[in-house]
Amino acid sequence: MPVIEHQQLINAPVEVCFDLARNVDIHTQTTSKTKERAVSGVTEGLLEQGDTVTWEAIHFGIKQRLTAKVTLMEKPHSFVDVMLKGAFHSFVHTHQFIEKTGGTIMIDKFQYKSPFGLIGVVVDKLFLEKYMRAFIVSRAKELKKIAENMD
Repeated sequence: MPVIEHQQLINAPVEVCFDLARNVDIHTQTTSKTKERAVSGVTEGLLEQGDTVTWEAIHFGIKQRLTAKVTLMEKPHSFVDVMLKGAFHSFVHTHQFIEKTGGTIMIDKFQYKSPFGLIGVVVDKLFLEKYMRAFIVSRAKELKKIAENMD
């Protein structure tokens, strides 16, 4: 099961970073390259514990849907979302926020299991893990820009 972990220093208060990371509208903005949008469940505003959201996006030239549920929330330090339905066999995405002088360290930990058994393992090694890492890093950098440019 691949685990992708990324840390991003953001020069903004922990509450701001936490709220931006669970904001459906901001998620759409930070994933514009894949045309991601919420199509069911919570489709705007802030996600709370117990909420579900279905995302539609284009990955590898294919329109896909993925439904995730927020299973844990400890404001403003962490929340966890898990896949209920989608292209992966499963995933757990843990979002952590650590307050530091002058800012916040945002940590994404994305654990996933690909479908299709051994073929999925090969796909991970060939390109999927690299693709998912780039997706998570890109989103973190976009969140950083938004948080640091708020007045």
